[in-house]
Amino acid sequence: METTAREFSRKSSQILAAAARGETVTVTKNGTPVARVVPITDNDTPPYPTSPMGEIELPDLGLPELTADNARDAPRQAGAQTQP
Repeated sequence: METTAREFSRKSSQILAAAARGETVTVTKNGTPVARVVPITDNDTPPYPTSPMGEIELPDLGLPELTADNARDAPRQAGAQTQP
């Protein structure tokens, strides 16, 4: 399926519905293809969370626990280490 950018703006819900049904839609501007709306399959979903609220497992680096107190004091300690 092919549509113009203007039609895409006016009928985006219908075009997205077509993609959800499995259709690929090419969007053109002045007759030149500029974008493609393609259906997403289960194989396209990445195996890691994409939501900013999704859980992520970080490796244990063996570092000490960061608390509010030592986070507040860290800049002062770093400055003290660089002074002669």
